[in-house]
Amino acid sequence: MSATTTPLSTTVPDDSGSAQRMRAAVMHGRGDVRIEERPVPTPGSGEVLLRVTRAGICGTDAGEFTHGPSMFPVERAHPVTGHHGPMVIGHEFIGDAVAAGPGAEEFTGRRFASGAGVWCGQCPWCRAGRINLCERYWTAGLSADGGLAGFVTVPATTLVEIPDASHDDAMGLAQPLAVGLHAARRSGAGPGDVVVLVGAGAIGSFILCGLAGSGAERIIALDVDPHRLATAGELGATETHDVSDRDPVALVHELTDGVGASITIEATGRDGSAQRALDTTRRGGRVLFVGLPHAPQPLDLAPTILREVEMTTTLAHVCTQDLPEAVELLRDGRIADLLLGEVIGLDDLVTRGLQPLSAGTAPGKVLVDPWR
Repeated sequence: MSATTTPLSTTVPDDSGSAQRMRAAVMHGRGDVRIEERPVPTPGSGEVLLRVTRAGICGTDAGEFTHGPSMFPVERAHPVTGHHGPMVIGHEFIGDAVAAGPGAEEFTGRRFASGAGVWCGQCPWCRAGRINLCERYWTAGLSADGGLAGFVTVPATTLVEIPDASHDDAMGLAQPLAVGLHAARRSGAGPGDVVVLVGAGAIGSFILCGLAGSGAERIIALDVDPHRLATAGELGATETHDVSDRDPVALVHELTDGVGASITIEATGRDGSAQRALDTTRRGGRVLFVGLPHAPQPLDLAPTILREVEMTTTLAHVCTQDLPEAVELLRDGRIADLLLGEVIGLDDLVTRGLQPLSAGTAPGKVLVDPWR
């Protein structure tokens, strides 16, 4: 598993008509992400060209790198975008709007975070406000070329302006924080609830940011890493517990006098995690599944049915609702101070980004500055 590099090109598009080039992280297959020179994309109607200043990587990128490609359309065409073949990855990015297509000219000269997800606005789900479930939904960096590059084009509808005084390092967390806020909202957590968060890694931490204002009576974070648990406490968990050598189900029942959690949020996707989440939850409670399993998991549903436990899931974020809130929460830099690990260059993407994230050893949230 290695990265192939080519010389840095930092050319900004101009009106000369000459072909402009940029560097980009391109997935060719399992364990095969190369840093290549690519043409700078041209924005189409309603699209904006961003000069990327920060881009993040997440568990989906690491999973596709290690176990895929299964979601990335490298081996088969994406049903909506039609992309097929090597693809520029990266769906968490911010940047400066340096050019725009027809209908988006007013966006140039400003700084934006992108939600990356694109919706049609016409289907039944879009009309109901659930744009993340659009029947033609696609995501830059997951379904077509994305933002781990010098430049990326995205529809202007995916953009939220970044306040002038905000640092790029903080705002680089906007898209994953939006995902966490949506998950927290989907959990339905509110006053009086005992919420158990299983997994206080990257997505778990962003979910905690959303839970902090829910009014839940107790927020119990479970993990196997002391540093992640310490951060969880800073983010609003009322209790943290290391379950590296303890049965999490038994622990939760002990902590709740045998009743169980009113809401369990499963954010790991590990083998057996779905059943443990159900067993952790009290009668009439709810389980929110966040972490994506890499393989099917067996479930014993009879006890779940007999306790009338609800099962729900969460996907991405509602850009128009969650991304503006994320940008606002990131303005003072506190969340970034707690969650940001390091900012690396494209050349270090594999060795200091994808590989550590796959192994669970990444030192906090890793961002990439494509111009380093």
